[in-house]
Amino acid sequence: MGLDGQYGSLVIRAAALGLSLWAAPVAADEPCRLALQLGFDISASVDAAEYRQQRDGIAAALLAPEIISAFLDGPGPVAVSIFEWSGRFQQHVVVDWTLVTSQGDLVAMAERVMAQQRASVDFPTAIGYALGFAAQRFAAAPDCLFRTIDISGDGANNDGFPPGAAYAHFDFAGVTVNGLAIGGASINILDYFHQQVIHGPGAFVEYATSHDDFAAAFRRKLERELRVMILGGLALPTGQLPL
Repeated sequence: MGLDGQYGSLVIRAAALGLSLWAAPVAADEPCRLALQLGFDISASVDAAEYRQQRDGIAAALLAPEIISAFLDGPGPVAVSIFEWSGRFQQHVVVDWTLVTSQGDLVAMAERVMAQQRASVDFPTAIGYALGFAAQRFAAAPDCLFRTIDISGDGANNDGFPPGAAYAHFDFAGVTVNGLAIGGASINILDYFHQQVIHGPGAFVEYATSHDDFAAAFRRKLERELRVMILGGLALPTGQLPL
């Protein structure tokens, strides 16, 4: 499928004019600092236009100058995987584990996201199953210092076991789960993500007032997850700083 719209043009320009967003590559032989999974909601509450807003917003974020810098300026590379989720058995990997060591890796991921066709429609919201799916996928990830799952969604769990059951029955030792709560489709979605979804050390929720605000919120969240601070000589992603 060809790239479309302004975000497709952004991908092409970034590939052709790499010097304009240039950042020094990370040495691939340095220890991986973070394994990051990005899961976005394609349940029945997300219509076709809102799906495109999520897909396009993720692709644009991967090529934003501040995100490129956050990926490549830290101590060691970041491993990324991106997946769609909806019902109990509807999880689809869009980008398999990719060790980001250069801007070209981010361009390739953005192109893959932009080429994605929605894997399923009209299924309910199974956040617990999405979390269990992501927890098991760490087994295939590179060996990284930290592990984070990022779940974006606009509704509460209404299918299968809830997030709390996922945390009780899957291995989340050392895993931080952050959330991007999208308003508009569900009442009190921000409170729900704070109370039921996020998990682990330093976990946080970013908020988008609607899908129209998804791209900006996703970029803010991703920068926060990738930014590195030095604490007592140890490099820690800010999303995993001790409380």
